[in-house]
Amino acid sequence: MNRKRALISDAFKVKRFRNETQKFGAVSKGDGPTDIRSTLETLMTLFPRKLFNDSLPQIVMKHQLYSIHNDKTLVDKELNKLREQGELLMFQLGFDADAFGLVFASDYKAKVLAGEDGRATRATVEKFLEKLPSACTELSFSKDKMLKEFRFTDSEITQLVKSGVLTVRDAGSWWLSIPNSGKFTKYFIQGRKAVLNMVKKSKYSEVLKTELEERRTTSHVKFQMKYHIHDIVGAELVESIPTTSGTLLRFVDS
Repeated sequence: MNRKRALISDAFKVKRFRNETQKFGAVSKGDGPTDIRSTLETLMTLFPRKLFNDSLPQIVMKHQLYSIHNDKTLVDKELNKLREQGELLMFQLGFDADAFGLVFASDYKAKVLAGEDGRATRATVEKFLEKLPSACTELSFSKDKMLKEFRFTDSEITQLVKSGVLTVRDAGSWWLSIPNSGKFTKYFIQGRKAVLNMVKKSKYSEVLKTELEERRTTSHVKFQMKYHIHDIVGAELVESIPTTSGTLLRFVDS
């Protein structure tokens, strides 16, 4: 009962903030590129390398940065700069039209090559990584580009798909992809649903962020709770409301 009163009290105390719902940890619009890169690096540390036997590069979803930086335009602009500089790669992960994964290029290449050790496809994959533009801002490649510009044969393209660096987009093009990332996608979606359910089942479908971070999780949540919270806030699946007791996360009924 006391808990209920505290939440109601907080709700009244922050009534004036209702039209200023913000992301937890949100920074001002004046923050520059160093802050975006720093945020990206910090979010990368939440990625559970051991869960995948260190076989995957650290993956951060683009919208997770929106949970920290209010200015989405600034985030997108600085991410594009990092991609143009050859430092960052972006991937369409397939489970949602707006689901874009971010990986540092050096980490991606290192993990891909490590996974190719002793495989018949290694030479073709090495060739692909060498031909991949240092400023790779593309999410997919057309057959024309693969055959004429990169000079791959049909059989080599088949090998690249087999290795997992390409996945079929449609009859004439392929997505750039992260080999063996299917398990990541499965755990990500599974964890998102479980964490959202925790928020939804809380009183009034809202919970303090600090309380959610400390909750015991089920076997469905494989990642750190903070990783999932950055996801659900950045994807606007919950509202993030500042209160005197800390950030309150409220389930958004879609």
